[in-house]
Amino acid sequence: MPHEKTIKRLALYLRSLRYLAEKRVEIISSEKLTEHIHASPAQVRKDLACFGEFGVPGVGYQVKKLIAEIESILGLKEKREVALVGIGKLGGALLAYTGFRKFGFRISALFDNNPEKIGKKISGLKIEDVVRIEEVLKRRKIKIAITTVPATNAQEVANRLVAAGIKVILNFAPHYLNIPQGIIINTIDMAIELECLAYFLTHKI
Repeated sequence: MPHEKTIKRLALYLRSLRYLAEKRVEIISSEKLTEHIHASPAQVRKDLACFGEFGVPGVGYQVKKLIAEIESILGLKEKREVALVGIGKLGGALLAYTGFRKFGFRISALFDNNPEKIGKKISGLKIEDVVRIEEVLKRRKIKIAITTVPATNAQEVANRLVAAGIKVILNFAPHYLNIPQGIIINTIDMAIELECLAYFLTHKI
């Protein structure tokens, strides 16, 4: 099984390749591919070698072909529905972000616990009560969820999502979540990211 960091680098390669395709670049070397990525040409070749042989020695990679290969590796050929729990400022911003669709993800179910929001529509989607998470997600067979709820509600929401059959959670709540084995969770704590950057700024590393 490839390391998580390898998969994240593949996603970065894909973004660069799509940019190159828009510029009508047809062939790219590993050196050129990594010009704007924190990875070496050797790392690119090593990462791709985990999944097969995609380039021609001394020539490089066909951009469109490599895009298709990486999309297949990442599972982006299939369109995936996503549930969004927490329709506050961050949740609203994520809902408005058009980049998800480019990669095959579509936010198609909204949940909140605020009575003033429940029942209203945003971008054509009705905001459901969080108590209906299990009912709605099981019926629609949605397996991916994004949570932008307060820390005090995060574990309860996570429990509902797991009970609903969710397999992948992208969590923006600044709170450790107790999740059963077999559920993939990625927590993004922006305060921690800033604290790390502050450290490097302070020590000028």
